[in-house]
Amino acid sequence: MIQKPEYAPTEREKSFLASVEEARYEREIINGLAPFFNEKAPEDMLSFYSDDEVVSLKVLKGTDRDVESRMPVKLTRHYYELAKTSPSIQRIVKASPDETNDLAGSEDPGNQMDYSPVEGLLHKYEMGLMYVVSTCSAHCRFCYREELIARKDVQRLDGTVKKKGLAKIPDIVMYIRAHNELVERNGGVHPETGREKLREILLSGGDPMVLNNGKIAAWLAALAEADVESIRIGTKEMAFYPQRFDRTFLEMLDRFHETYPQVGLHMMVHFEHPDEILAKTPDGEYIRDEQGFYQWIPATGAAMRGLVSRGWLTVENQSPIIAGINDDPDALRIMQREFKRAGGENHYFFCGRDIVAYKAFNVPIETAWNILNESQKGLSGIENHARLSITHYKGKTEVNAVTNEPIPGLKGSENGVVIFKLLRNAAAAPDRGKVCIVGRNPEALWFDDYEDRVLFDEAGLFDYSRSSMSGDAARNLASSMPQQGMCG
Repeated sequence: MIQKPEYAPTEREKSFLASVEEARYEREIINGLAPFFNEKAPEDMLSFYSDDEVVSLKVLKGTDRDVESRMPVKLTRHYYELAKTSPSIQRIVKASPDETNDLAGSEDPGNQMDYSPVEGLLHKYEMGLMYVVSTCSAHCRFCYREELIARKDVQRLDGTVKKKGLAKIPDIVMYIRAHNELVERNGGVHPETGREKLREILLSGGDPMVLNNGKIAAWLAALAEADVESIRIGTKEMAFYPQRFDRTFLEMLDRFHETYPQVGLHMMVHFEHPDEILAKTPDGEYIRDEQGFYQWIPATGAAMRGLVSRGWLTVENQSPIIAGINDDPDALRIMQREFKRAGGENHYFFCGRDIVAYKAFNVPIETAWNILNESQKGLSGIENHARLSITHYKGKTEVNAVTNEPIPGLKGSENGVVIFKLLRNAAAAPDRGKVCIVGRNPEALWFDDYEDRVLFDEAGLFDYSRSSMSGDAARNLASSMPQQGMCG
């Protein structure tokens, strides 16, 4: 088998990596339900599940409704302490038998694997997303990546079935360079997909922040050396374990910026509820200072200040709207205000995806729009930047408007309409900006609940045929690269 050359860091890269300092982190993680079943968890944490809850979860163990087969259970000490005064936080990480009442849903939401030219990389849009790790410090029960976290087999477009793999630096760098060289030779666009240069990468997973500083630095440097212009780090670690954003990590970012000042860096954090950021009294009331300002949880506030004080990077929050967690306009209003006041940006709110068991978590689409709309009343123009998005197979789609009145002369609009707008679209994004109008269905959790109510669909959301064009082009490029020898 042809051997692919090992990845060889540049001298600049080596110098940066040599400056990285590591640290030890004591997350005090509880893995799985067994410590609660067997009473091996720390004594003060055993009460996280009541005796009745333990019994109901034990009964499902090993059956088709085993909640841990759907999504592994994981919890940090920091998050447990927050959960003690927050039912919303408990709902984020606490397993419930209700999760497996209905296991309908997609094993590969958005047909993402159609756009995986090399293992661990998705190149669906103008940017690339990488799976660099398959776990987080704690696990959200509604996780959009439950198939990766739970290490489930996923069927690919070619019919093969296997678990999603993780990205490797040599493969990713080789693909980026090959793609960008082909784009440059073709006058700025890919000859098959119409994509431009692959200039932005999102480190995702799992959560990249569970990796040590050296591994994160290695990814940052390798991507910068591959001429990537902008790098995002997607993380919920600031909620689960904000102590991770310590001096050694921040100094690594400083050194990266000094070494690669032209590369944009963006922290994409995930807070679902203000209880994850705001300090509370033992009886669950938010703490305010003499002037009435909300006080942040000390470790979370320190982490946020450490990031936003570095003006060359941005910090943006995005969150799904999930039943029983943050389907509350007052909570979302507080969170948006506080995050902006702290120096961050409100990026997206999401309707739930069609993951396996989505019916246990998703808020109806129209309800989610009304919640976000209500939450943004009273927010200033700089506080209410977030839009409501739902990921269709064609691409990221904004829930643009929900009306209460009929549209005169339009049959099917008697109870009002929902207007969707395509924000992101695969490859050259030919359908970006196009809209779809459907008659309202207040119970709709996913697009298929509107199939009998389509009034206008220039976006093709309800005339969608799975296309392999973009995926084939990417795979053709990947297959033209030398392959790494493998065994087993």
